[in-house]
Amino acid sequence: MTSVEAFPPSMGLGSEHANGSNKTAAADGKLPSFDKIDSKLNGKHNIEPNGKHHAEPNGKSHISSSEPNGSSKTSTSRDSKTTPSSSLGSRNPQDLIQRGNYKSNALGTATFIGLRALDPLLQYKFLAGDWGTRLLSKLNISSIPLYDYLVETTTSEGTKASIIRYLPLPRLLLLLMSAGSSLKQIYWLLGLSREELTPSAAVEVSLFNTVVNTLGSLLLLGTSTSASLSTPRITLPFSFNSTTGTSMSLPLPIALGTLMYVTGMAIETLTERTRKKFKDDEANEGKICREGLWNKARHINYGGYTLWRAGYALAAGGWIPALGVAAFHVYHFVSRSTVFMSEYMQSRYGEQWEKYKKEVPYVLIPGIY
Repeated sequence: MTSVEAFPPSMGLGSEHANGSNKTAAADGKLPSFDKIDSKLNGKHNIEPNGKHHAEPNGKSHISSSEPNGSSKTSTSRDSKTTPSSSLGSRNPQDLIQRGNYKSNALGTATFIGLRALDPLLQYKFLAGDWGTRLLSKLNISSIPLYDYLVETTTSEGTKASIIRYLPLPRLLLLLMSAGSSLKQIYWLLGLSREELTPSAAVEVSLFNTVVNTLGSLLLLGTSTSASLSTPRITLPFSFNSTTGTSMSLPLPIALGTLMYVTGMAIETLTERTRKKFKDDEANEGKICREGLWNKARHINYGGYTLWRAGYALAAGGWIPALGVAAFHVYHFVSRSTVFMSEYMQSRYGEQWEKYKKEVPYVLIPGIY
């Protein structure tokens, strides 16, 4: 026989295939038109000839470690029209990844893996430990207490008492999102990217993700910002407790944010795998990848990345942080990454690229944008 009594602990103790651009935006004057791109690019954008593109882990550097739009490893063109322009032959100094530098950097790889693996442990200290409440207390921000439970278990040998701290489902979900983003980004480096990641770039990318994830943890802990206090709530049918006759429920932002996270992570990962498989096939040399979802949106991996990042923010702080995160990434992708890659793809693939843009008009999210 078991009895449970809840009591609060001591308060204060207790994160290439950019082969398109926004054609409509360019036509409206919001983004540079492709036919106006000229030799001014030389020495400015410096996009390397392999044109590889991939959503980077920090969402900043948006020209990825794979060949342009899924072209083959060598990208040796059979048609003079698809020969890369010399003005696009050098690396963009704003990129964190060493584009076209196909070699491993043991220190950079080890640094990235180590720092990204530490992030879930850090978020655990915030969400299940007392680091979050202590930090918010220093900032004069009230936080949601994490309750300990006194559990008494009666057996033939007598009654035993123990104290157990249960991690509420909203916190557990956010912790799993942190772990999932770390695993995905480590997989990107080891399984999808072929270019060198320097130690300095590894530190910058890792710190960006850790800072964003930590802000999410703090949003979930604060009483004035937490999505866990939002309404309405969604009842989970699989969580019925026959002893108490109650069911577990989740606030709508957390339930929806979790769904967005899972969907976006799946889209980003699966499309990058599809593109890599396409590139690795020598029969696809010089071709634009249009396999699977790449035939639905020209930057579908960016769309997936934006979706799961927005879902993470929604599950942590609700609607306003989610809209802010989504707007930031959409603006960054549309105003920078897709523009740079469109310049490169236009010069490399010519008519093939023009045809692709006409037949696949959407940039990030099929049917929406």
